[in-house]
Amino acid sequence: MATIKIPPVLRASVGGEKELHAAGDNVGEVLRDLVANHPATEGQLFSGDGELNRYVNIYLNDEDVRVLDGLGTAVDDGDTLVILPAMAGGR
Repeated sequence: MATIKIPPVLRASVGGEKELHAAGDNVGEVLRDLVANHPATEGQLFSGDGELNRYVNIYLNDEDVRVLDGLGTAVDDGDTLVILPAMAGGR
């Protein structure tokens, strides 16, 4: 199983947890396992067409999955995924 680090903005959708475990052979499967156990996260993570929302960044062991194989990036037992919502702002 992979460990998923949950950002503060999503914690209400996962019962306040900071870290969860989910199963899957790739990033997409791990995130879908998270959604299966915490359905309120689906709209926050995925767009209507099933792709990762553009404002959500996922890191696998400190590597941005968008520069790897995206949702198809392989995940091994003991890997860590970090969900990091994109921030915007400035003047």
